[in-house]
Amino acid sequence: MSTAKPNPAELDFSGVTWEKSPASGGNDNCVEFGEISGLVAIRDSKRPEQTPLVYTRDEIRAMLSGAKAGAFDHLV
Repeated sequence: MSTAKPNPAELDFSGVTWEKSPASGGNDNCVEFGEISGLVAIRDSKRPEQTPLVYTRDEIRAMLSGAKAGAFDHLV
């Protein structure tokens, strides 16, 4: 039985600790990741006031696996 993800607009992100890649060089030109209610939230560091997107850990795992395998290399 799967559980639907909550609407991100209904979540309180004020307590989330946001992390970004050290490869960002400390600027605000990257995405940030944080954990909220067992989900992974992603936001644009240039627009922290916008509602973040939320994904399950399985969704993030699949995306990272694809990225590590080069599935998205054609986009950069």
